[in-house]
Amino acid sequence: MQDEYKKAYLTLFNAATDALAALQARNYGQAEDLLRQGQTRAEEDFLRAGEKKGKG
Repeated sequence: MQDEYKKAYLTLFNAATDALAALQARNYGQAEDLLRQGQTRAEEDFLRAGEKKGKG
């Protein structure tokens, strides 16, 4: 379970880092998109890991 949290954390951290760069460039729409995509990817990865664990 710890690996699932680690992967989700890294996904969100990278999205936040990219979003901060977009904010510095005053590209607010891109920053929002990056955060939403990171949130979605982290959630999907976490759910997929739970499905794999349930099958194993």
